[in-house]
Formats: sequence, C-alpha cells, structure tokens
Amino acid sequence: MASVLRWLWVNRNYFIIFITPLLILPLPLVFPTPEARCGFAIILMALYWCTECMPLAITALLPVILFPMMGIMESGKVCVEYLKDTNMLFIGGLLVAIAVEHWNLHKRIALSVLLIVGVRPALLMMGFMIVTAFLSMWISNTSTTAMMLPISQAVLEQLSATEADSDEKELREGQDNQAFELIEVNIKHPLDNVTGDKPNNNPDLEARINALSERRRKEREVKYLRLFKGMSLSVCYSASIGGTATLTGTTPNLILKGQMDDIFPDNNDVINFASWFGFAFPNMVLMLALSWFWLQFMYLGFNLKNSFGCGLKNEGDKEAYRVMKNEYKKLGPISFAEGAVLVIFVILVILWFTREPGFMPGWATELFNKNGQYVTDGTVAIFMSTLFFVIPSRLDCSCSVSANDEHDEEAEGVGEEKQKKDKKNKLRGTPTLLNWKVVQEHMPWNIVLLLGGGFALARGSEVSGLSKWLGESLAPLQSIPPFAISLILCFLVGTFTECSSNTATTTLFLPILASMATTIGLHPLYVMLPCTISASLAFMLPVATPPNAIAFSYGNLKVLDMAKAGFILNIIGILSINLGINTWGMAMFNLGTFPAWANTTNATSTP
Repeated sequence: MASVLRWLWVNRNYFIIFITPLLILPLPLVFPTPEARCGFAIILMALYWCTECMPLAITALLPVILFPMMGIMESGKVCVEYLKDTNMLFIGGLLVAIAVEHWNLHKRIALSVLLIVGVRPALLMMGFMIVTAFLSMWISNTSTTAMMLPISQAVLEQLSATEADSDEKELREGQDNQAFELIEVNIKHPLDNVTGDKPNNNPDLEARINALSERRRKEREVKYLRLFKGMSLSVCYSASIGGTATLTGTTPNLILKGQMDDIFPDNNDVINFASWFGFAFPNMVLMLALSWFWLQFMYLGFNLKNSFGCGLKNEGDKEAYRVMKNEYKKLGPISFAEGAVLVIFVILVILWFTREPGFMPGWATELFNKNGQYVTDGTVAIFMSTLFFVIPSRLDCSCSVSANDEHDEEAEGVGEEKQKKDKKNKLRGTPTLLNWKVVQEHMPWNIVLLLGGGFALARGSEVSGLSKWLGESLAPLQSIPPFAISLILCFLVGTFTECSSNTATTTLFLPILASMATTIGLHPLYVMLPCTISASLAFMLPVATPPNAIAFSYGNLKVLDMAKAGFILNIIGILSINLGINTWGMAMFNLGTFPAWANTTNATSTP
C-alpha cells in the first residue's frame, strides 16, 4: 500500500494534467457561452499554475491553443499578445541587469557600501538590507540574494571565529594568572601542597576552565545561530522588498503596466517608470525600515551599545572588516567595462525618469510624442541595452589570440599553412560589453512567455465578456468603504501568493480587479496597484519565492523561523502599502476620482 501511495505521489503531475480538464469540463458544456468557455481556460490555467504540474511558461501558452479552438479569439490576435511593449521593457531591463552581473559591478557596489557601513551586527544587517534592496531594484531578486548571502555568511563566520579565539585567549590568560597565584602561595607555605601536584596541573582549576569554555562555546553558537538566521532573512526579504521599488524590479510590476495598457488603452501612460518610482520607492523605504526593526527585535534585541557599537572597534570587528576588504581587493581596480556599464546604467535611469516625469513635459513629449505615444520606456530600454553590443569592453587596438594557440602551433604533424590558417581563424577583435552567448545563458525567456500568457488571458476575458460578468457580480462591494476593499484584497493576494508564483497570482487577479473597479466606480489603480505590490510580499514559506529558497538552503533556518518572521512582515507590508495608496498615492494618481479613460471599458460604470 505504501509503495502504491508513493507511486501516486511521485506521478501526481500526470494525474493533475489529465484529470483537471475533465473535472471542469461540465462548465462550458452546461453553459455554452463565451464567458463559460473563457472561464474554463482561466480555471484550468490557474490550477496548473498553482500546482506547477507543468512548467509555468508552458501553461502560459495554453491560450494559443484554447482560445482559437473554443472560438474566443483568432489565433493571430492571441499570438500578438505575447510580445508587446511591456515585454520589450522587460527584455531591455534584463539586458542591463545581465551586463551589470557579467562584469561584477553589483558586487563592487555591494562591498563598497558594506565597507562604509561597518560590521557591528545592527549596522551590518542594515547595510546588507540597504544594498540588497538597491540591487534588487535593477537586477533579479534571485541573483541579488545568491550574491549577498555568501558575503554575509563569510563575515559572520569570521566574527564567530575571532570571538572564539578571543575567548580561548582570555581563558588561557586566566589559567596562567591563577597558576601564578598558586605558585606564590606554595612558596610562602610549602607544607600546604602535601599532595605534590604541580600548581598548573590543578584538576579543579582545569575542570572549572573546561566547564567555562564549554558554556561560552554553547552561548556563542546560540548567539551566532540567531545572527545567521537574522542575516539570512534580512537578505532574502529585502530582495523581495527592493524589487517593488522600480517598474522593472520584479515581474508583477510589469504585468500591471501591461494589463493597464491592454485593458485601459486610453490611460495616458498613467503607469510609467517615473510614476511607479514616485509611489513605490517611498513605500519600499518604509517597508524596509519597519522590516529592519522587526528582524532586529527578533534576532538581535535592542541593546544599542552592543548592536550599534558605541566606542572603539574590537578585534573581531577588525577581522570581519578585513574579510570584506579582501573580497573587494579581489575585484581589482575598476575596469573600463565596469565604468562603461555604470555610465549606460545611469543614463538609462535618467532617461526613464525624464521621459515623462508628470510634473513637467519630458524629453519624449517634446521630441517624439506630440501626436501619440511613440516613444515609451520600452523604447529607451532597448536603445540603451543595444549599446552593450556596440561598445568594446576595453580600449586597445590589439587582436587577441586564444590561449591554446601556442600549444596548437607546436603540435606535430600540422603543416605551416594550416597553422597560419588556424591562427587567422583564432584572431579576435576587442569583444563588446555583452555577447549573445552570455545573454542566452542568463535571459529568463520563460518570464517573457508568462507575461504574454497574462496579457492573452486579460484580452480573452475582455473579448468573451467574462470580465464584464465578473465585474457585475462584484457590484455589491460598492457598499463597502474603498479602503476596506483595498485592505481585504491585499490580504487575499498576499495569502494566495504564499503558495503560488507571484507572476501567476498577479496575472489571475488583475483583470478581475479591473472589472470590479470599473463596475463599482472605483479608480482601477486604487485596488490594482496595492494588490500588485502585495503579490511580491511572500515572506512566510521557503517555496514562496526563489530568494526565500536560497536563504533556506543554507541550513540555518527552519520553516517555523521563516513563518514567524514572515507573518508579521506580511502584515507590515500590506499596512504600509495601504498607507501609501491612501496618502501620497491618492495625490499622485488622483485616486479619489473615477477617470474617464476607465469608463470607456464599461459603459455602465458611473463616475
């Protein structure tokens, strides 16, 4: 029986793939309407995404099969949804992130900041959280966590080793001092030592010292285990928090951008890099500060003298600082390639911010967008990322030859003419900052398909009338205060994303939220924006996000540790988001008024 159950468990994905469609097949058969057929496709994809019985990207391709076969949309119209402007923005942002990682610029930035912050526990945690959050704004959360955790572990291991050496040295000095005192006593009273034991071999003294050493070792292990846990959680949590600050920081942000442009095509580019940053960055800083306070309370306490280090540095601090200094020295002097990548990155960010800042006409408005949205954030991202394939990685005029040339030329049996031909073939010009092989190895193409699948679902829901039906079904929510609706939905999305991909969660929820908002006359961003950020607040389980899984893989954390810390952080994050949407978010996006561009999608909506 046990073997049968084990076989069923290991092959569960096959049962889910084949049985699930049969279980929900009565829906389109009993209700032969476009809404029911689209509902069948969405429910099927939601279950596949939640169980991950198939790769997420393959599940995202199901609309290409289901929508044409069910008569919901033509194949050509479905396929167009898979490569839109938002996908171009995503690809351009990722190319920048790949270049930063390829030339180790992110590691240089991280170590530079940590050397400034110092190695005292609270300051060290603060430094790691700030650096991780900043890097996650621009490169993937997973890559940031994978880079920062080994650095934090190395620093804490050095602190622990130095403290152990210090304790051993202190005990050794104490033993020598006590032995010296006994020698003096024996000189003054020689008859007292009737046993004939040597003073420095006193069994009682050695037993006391061994017991003290063992107690200190256990205390040190407990102390640094808590530090390891706190530091690991601070890194993986700040990676998720930091990704919410920029439009390209994490996939749900881009899904919101794409869904807004798809569902509300006349929204006047209300969500762009500058407007997102204006709302999300202050919210990220608030969440990061509150998260630091909570993790500080859980794992370090609030002993200001020990945590912040009032006074001179001890030997352990110096050793740990030396570890980070050595890591920085290994990077060598900053190269031309690193400088070029940094310059391109800075220019890209400036162009994003000034394209359409909102409070004044941007450069794109003045030069290109007078008669429409010709130049978008995606245009800028692709243009700047193209420079990585044009600019050389070093300034020289020499041709490089592969390292095996000399060995090949010395090989026996190779003619002189063939040697010249081989050498000519191996001559290479100066490589560019990026090449396609590097991009191919690091580009997560599955996310591009996931984005496209989400856009196809949203379009199918609109064309079939399912979105309108869902919105009308949720009309009774109009009697609930808007802030309560936002809060409840954020908790719902935050709970759902703990056991499902944040990409899948956002893709499934946003079209429904858009329909609900237009039906009850609520500004769509009032619910879509906080729920999108809430989808990134998966802090409770190791399987919730890749950063959590990486931190858990180091072996210091238990599921209960992550659940206890993450539960409070989920509440902190959701409350922070709703504070932001009801204060500066209300002023930025004019959320108190139902916009005319949203009314066009539902003629029955009342402003």
